[in-house]
Amino acid sequence: AMAAPTYIDDFTRRFDLDPATTALVIVDVQYASGSRQHGLGKLLAAAGRLGEAEYRFARIEQKVIPNSKRLAEAFRRLGARVIYVTYGAHLPDFSDAPIHLKAWMRAIDNRVGAREHEIVDELKPKPGELVLNKTTMGAFGSTGIEAHLRGMGVENVVVTGVSTNNCVGMTAMEACDRQFGVVLVSDATGTCSDEMQEAYEKTFRRLWGRVMTTAE
Repeated sequence: AMAAPTYIDDFTRRFDLDPATTALVIVDVQYASGSRQHGLGKLLAAAGRLGEAEYRFARIEQKVIPNSKRLAEAFRRLGARVIYVTYGAHLPDFSDAPIHLKAWMRAIDNRVGAREHEIVDELKPKPGELVLNKTTMGAFGSTGIEAHLRGMGVENVVVTGVSTNNCVGMTAMEACDRQFGVVLVSDATGTCSDEMQEAYEKTFRRLWGRVMTTAE
Protein backbone atom coordinates (compact mmCIF):
# COMPACT_ATOMS: atom_id res chain seq x y z
CA ALA A 1 0.00 0.00 0.00
CA MET A 2 1.20 3.49 -0.80
CA ALA A 3 1.84 5.88 2.06
CA ALA A 4 -0.66 8.71 2.42
CA PRO A 5 0.61 11.93 0.81
CA THR A 6 1.92 14.47 3.31
CA TYR A 7 1.87 17.65 1.18
CA ILE A 8 -1.47 18.54 2.74
CA ASP A 9 0.11 18.64 6.23
CA ASP A 10 1.79 21.93 5.34
CA PHE A 11 -1.65 23.52 5.13
CA THR A 12 -3.26 22.06 8.26
CA ARG A 13 -3.77 24.83 10.78
CA ARG A 14 -1.33 25.36 13.66
CA PHE A 15 -2.58 26.73 16.97
CA ASP A 16 -1.49 27.06 20.60
CA LEU A 17 -3.32 25.29 23.41
CA ASP A 18 -3.56 28.14 25.92
CA PRO A 19 -5.63 27.21 29.03
CA ALA A 20 -7.44 30.55 28.87
CA THR A 21 -8.79 29.84 25.39
CA THR A 22 -8.97 26.02 25.28
CA ALA A 23 -11.81 23.74 26.42
CA LEU A 24 -11.95 19.99 26.84
CA VAL A 25 -15.11 18.58 25.24
CA ILE A 26 -16.06 15.06 26.41
CA VAL A 27 -18.57 13.51 24.02
CA ASP A 28 -21.23 10.90 24.81
CA VAL A 29 -19.53 8.84 27.53
CA GLN A 30 -22.91 7.63 28.79
CA TYR A 31 -24.38 4.37 30.02
CA ALA A 32 -26.46 4.10 26.81
CA SER A 33 -23.61 2.93 24.59
CA GLY A 34 -20.58 3.17 26.86
CA SER A 35 -21.26 0.40 29.39
CA ARG A 36 -21.49 -3.38 29.27
CA GLN A 37 -24.24 -3.37 31.91
CA HIS A 38 -26.68 -0.88 30.36
CA GLY A 39 -28.21 0.12 27.06
CA LEU A 40 -26.23 -1.36 24.20
CA GLY A 41 -24.35 -3.79 26.46
CA LYS A 42 -27.57 -5.06 28.00
CA LEU A 43 -29.26 -5.33 24.59
CA LEU A 44 -26.37 -7.35 23.11
CA ALA A 45 -26.00 -9.56 26.19
CA ALA A 46 -29.71 -10.48 26.02
CA ALA A 47 -29.20 -11.54 22.40
CA GLY A 48 -26.01 -13.47 23.21
CA ARG A 49 -23.99 -11.02 21.10
CA LEU A 50 -21.97 -9.07 23.70
CA GLY A 51 -18.73 -10.49 22.27
CA GLU A 52 -19.30 -8.46 19.09
CA ALA A 53 -18.76 -5.27 21.10
CA GLU A 54 -15.75 -6.48 23.11
CA TYR A 55 -13.34 -4.14 21.29
CA ARG A 56 -15.65 -1.19 21.87
CA PHE A 57 -16.23 -1.73 25.58
CA ALA A 58 -12.61 -2.69 26.34
CA ARG A 59 -11.36 0.49 24.68
CA ILE A 60 -13.88 2.61 26.61
CA GLU A 61 -12.87 1.00 29.91
CA GLN A 62 -9.10 0.97 29.29
CA LYS A 63 -8.58 4.18 27.32
CA VAL A 64 -11.54 6.50 26.81
CA ILE A 65 -12.66 6.80 30.45
CA PRO A 66 -9.27 6.87 32.24
CA ASN A 67 -7.66 9.23 29.71
CA SER A 68 -10.68 11.56 29.55
CA LYS A 69 -10.52 11.66 33.35
CA ARG A 70 -6.81 12.48 33.34
CA LEU A 71 -7.40 15.28 30.87
CA ALA A 72 -10.39 16.66 32.80
CA GLU A 73 -8.33 16.78 36.00
CA ALA A 74 -5.44 18.50 34.21
CA PHE A 75 -7.76 21.06 32.58
CA ARG A 76 -9.37 21.81 35.96
CA ARG A 77 -5.98 22.29 37.62
CA LEU A 78 -5.09 24.81 34.90
CA GLY A 79 -8.41 26.62 35.26
CA ALA A 80 -9.42 25.60 31.71
CA ARG A 81 -12.99 24.69 30.79
CA VAL A 82 -14.36 21.15 30.81
CA ILE A 83 -17.57 20.75 28.80
CA TYR A 84 -19.69 17.62 28.48
CA VAL A 85 -21.87 16.66 25.55
CA THR A 86 -24.48 13.91 25.81
CA TYR A 87 -26.89 12.51 23.26
CA GLY A 88 -30.41 11.23 23.66
CA ALA A 89 -34.06 12.13 23.21
CA HIS A 90 -35.49 14.90 25.38
CA LEU A 91 -39.00 13.48 25.13
CA PRO A 92 -39.98 10.13 26.67
CA ASP A 93 -41.58 8.87 23.44
CA PHE A 94 -38.40 9.62 21.42
CA SER A 95 -40.43 11.80 19.05
CA ASP A 96 -37.73 14.51 19.05
CA ALA A 97 -34.99 12.07 17.98
CA PRO A 98 -33.96 12.48 14.34
CA ILE A 99 -35.08 9.85 11.84
CA HIS A 100 -31.62 8.29 11.41
CA LEU A 101 -31.05 7.88 15.18
CA LYS A 102 -34.58 7.22 16.49
CA ALA A 103 -34.51 3.40 16.35
CA TRP A 104 -31.01 3.34 17.88
CA MET A 105 -31.92 5.66 20.79
CA ARG A 106 -35.11 3.72 21.46
CA ALA A 107 -33.35 0.32 21.40
CA ILE A 108 -30.83 1.43 24.06
CA ASP A 109 -33.40 3.53 26.00
CA ASN A 110 -31.35 6.69 25.61
CA ARG A 111 -33.63 9.50 26.79
CA VAL A 112 -33.30 12.27 29.33
CA GLY A 113 -34.19 10.93 32.78
CA ALA A 114 -33.13 7.33 32.12
CA ARG A 115 -29.99 5.85 33.71
CA GLU A 116 -28.81 5.11 30.18
CA HIS A 117 -28.69 8.81 29.43
CA GLU A 118 -26.41 9.62 32.37
CA ILE A 119 -22.69 10.25 32.00
CA VAL A 120 -20.75 7.33 33.51
CA ASP A 121 -20.02 7.78 37.21
CA GLU A 122 -16.22 7.79 36.77
CA LEU A 123 -16.48 10.91 34.60
CA LYS A 124 -19.28 12.79 36.37
CA PRO A 125 -19.18 16.55 35.71
CA LYS A 126 -18.25 18.85 38.58
CA PRO A 127 -20.74 21.50 39.74
CA GLY A 128 -20.57 24.49 37.43
CA GLU A 129 -19.41 22.55 34.37
CA LEU A 130 -21.50 22.87 31.24
CA VAL A 131 -23.44 19.80 30.09
CA LEU A 132 -25.24 20.03 26.74
CA ASN A 133 -27.54 17.37 25.28
CA LYS A 134 -27.74 16.81 21.54
CA THR A 135 -30.12 14.85 19.35
CA THR A 136 -27.84 14.91 16.29
CA MET A 137 -24.44 13.22 15.78
CA GLY A 138 -22.58 16.52 15.93
CA ALA A 139 -22.95 18.84 18.91
CA PHE A 140 -23.16 21.98 16.77
CA GLY A 141 -26.31 20.79 15.02
CA SER A 142 -28.57 20.67 18.08
CA THR A 143 -27.05 22.16 21.28
CA GLY A 144 -26.09 25.79 20.77
CA ILE A 145 -22.53 24.87 21.83
CA GLU A 146 -20.98 27.47 19.54
CA ALA A 147 -22.64 30.36 21.38
CA HIS A 148 -21.44 28.95 24.72
CA LEU A 149 -17.85 28.55 23.49
CA ARG A 150 -17.77 32.07 22.02
CA GLY A 151 -19.19 33.49 25.25
CA MET A 152 -16.45 31.75 27.27
CA GLY A 153 -13.75 33.07 24.95
CA VAL A 154 -12.84 29.55 23.83
CA GLU A 155 -10.87 29.36 20.58
CA ASN A 156 -9.63 25.76 20.68
CA VAL A 157 -11.26 22.49 21.67
CA VAL A 158 -9.72 19.18 22.68
CA VAL A 159 -12.20 16.38 21.96
CA THR A 160 -12.55 12.94 23.60
CA GLY A 161 -15.28 10.30 23.89
CA VAL A 162 -17.23 7.93 21.64
CA SER A 163 -17.62 7.11 18.88
CA THR A 164 -14.54 8.46 17.10
CA ASN A 165 -16.03 8.24 13.59
CA ASN A 166 -19.55 9.26 14.58
CA CYS A 167 -20.40 11.83 17.26
CA VAL A 168 -16.84 12.73 18.30
CA GLY A 169 -15.61 13.15 14.76
CA MET A 170 -18.67 15.04 13.58
CA THR A 171 -18.41 17.44 16.52
CA ALA A 172 -14.69 17.93 15.87
CA MET A 173 -15.26 18.62 12.16
CA GLU A 174 -18.10 21.05 12.87
CA ALA A 175 -15.85 22.91 15.35
CA CYS A 176 -13.12 23.18 12.73
CA ASP A 177 -15.54 24.51 10.13
CA ARG A 178 -16.56 27.18 12.63
CA GLN A 179 -12.90 28.17 12.92
CA PHE A 180 -11.99 26.62 16.27
CA GLY A 181 -8.62 24.92 16.55
CA VAL A 182 -9.35 21.25 17.20
CA VAL A 183 -7.39 18.37 18.73
CA LEU A 184 -8.74 14.81 18.47
CA VAL A 185 -7.22 12.76 21.30
CA SER A 186 -6.23 9.41 19.78
CA ASP A 187 -6.13 7.39 23.02
CA ALA A 188 -9.14 9.05 24.66
CA THR A 189 -11.54 8.32 21.80
CA GLY A 190 -12.96 4.99 20.74
CA THR A 191 -15.05 3.18 18.17
CA CYS A 192 -15.60 -0.41 17.02
CA SER A 193 -12.22 -1.42 15.53
CA ASP A 194 -8.61 -0.28 15.08
CA GLU A 195 -9.36 0.05 11.36
CA MET A 196 -12.18 2.57 11.98
CA GLN A 197 -10.11 4.50 14.53
CA GLU A 198 -7.08 4.76 12.25
CA ALA A 199 -9.13 5.64 9.17
CA TYR A 200 -10.83 8.47 11.02
CA GLU A 201 -7.54 9.81 12.42
CA LYS A 202 -6.06 9.83 8.89
CA THR A 203 -9.11 11.71 7.62
CA PHE A 204 -8.99 14.25 10.43
CA ARG A 205 -5.32 15.09 9.85
CA ARG A 206 -6.20 16.38 6.38
CA LEU A 207 -6.98 20.07 6.96
CA TRP A 208 -9.27 19.50 9.97
CA GLY A 209 -6.97 19.55 12.97
CA ARG A 210 -4.44 17.70 15.04
CA VAL A 211 -4.42 14.17 16.39
CA MET A 212 -2.56 13.96 19.71
CA THR A 213 -2.22 11.50 22.61
CA THR A 214 -3.34 12.19 26.17
CA ALA A 215 0.31 12.53 27.24
CA GLU A 216 1.05 15.04 24.48
